[in-house]
Amino acid sequence: MKFCKKYEEYLRGQEKKLKLPGFQFKRLKKILKNCSRDFQSQHRHGDGDCSSVAVQSCPDHCSVCDGTFFPFLLKEMSGIVGCFNQRAQELLELHLASGFRKYLLWFKGKLERKLESDHSVLIQEGNELVNYAMMNAIAVRKILKKYDKIHYSKQGQTFKSKAQSNHVEILQSPWLSELIAFHINLKETKHKSERISSAFEKCSLAITDGSPSLTCELFDSVKLDIDLTCSICLDTVFDPVSLACGHIFCYMCACSAASVTIVNGLKSANPKAKCPLCREAGVYEGAIHLEELSILLHRSCPEYWEKRLQTERAERVQQAKEHWESMSRAFMGV
Repeated sequence: MKFCKKYEEYLRGQEKKLKLPGFQFKRLKKILKNCSRDFQSQHRHGDGDCSSVAVQSCPDHCSVCDGTFFPFLLKEMSGIVGCFNQRAQELLELHLASGFRKYLLWFKGKLERKLESDHSVLIQEGNELVNYAMMNAIAVRKILKKYDKIHYSKQGQTFKSKAQSNHVEILQSPWLSELIAFHINLKETKHKSERISSAFEKCSLAITDGSPSLTCELFDSVKLDIDLTCSICLDTVFDPVSLACGHIFCYMCACSAASVTIVNGLKSANPKAKCPLCREAGVYEGAIHLEELSILLHRSCPEYWEKRLQTERAERVQQAKEHWESMSRAFMGV
């Protein structure tokens, strides 16, 4: 079965479950077909038959591709990754919520199921979300491969780089990393008897020569290998946060890179502050605390975690003390 039909069947099947958007494969293929037809019509020789003209690459600045295909694809990718992030965030909030926080989520309408969270429901929804991410990642790959095949070009791959810089590449989503960590954690807890999707059987936290990484081999040769070494302190990320660009750092290291204190937090960072790795600006305000990943690393590296905790606790106390002393002097007009 061609992937297009398989994908359409998948979308119909998940409409009753997640009700998340998908790619309009038929419309995208129709745009590509029109592009090819328009280009061929411009290169007919006299009254010759169109079939005698070999399919050629469209020009570098094609009105169909530049004005229709890529903008439409980018819009759909943005909608898909936005909905995925929102649903994954809500699911993990429910999983980690307790006490008053759980009641607050219920009051806000996020807790549609029973107040006593049914972990089997959460696990199943997590499975569906990861499958959704994988299916859409494969869909993008197939669409861009089709584009390059028709146009004899590498513009599809160039577009993929643009999508990554716009943060609409679903495999780069920090919430996907969180969902994978969520399922690995469940294997080690009291909920390990719950049915875990076979998609996560090859997901694990690998530590090679002291360097940790989150690895996952999923269907159709989709592989993830997320390095969990902080590029600032060059150690395993502690209290990890993901910046808007997708790069993961220790929370205190990220605060240091943004020239802010832990008291003020990353949201107080200058909008012009750049990621230490990719040098993209404005990535600190939307930083995400990776709580499931933090739990996983704490469980997997207990000695390192406790040692780092003691070190950072002293630093946090010192920063808090300096902050309040500064505030007091400012209040007293000193």
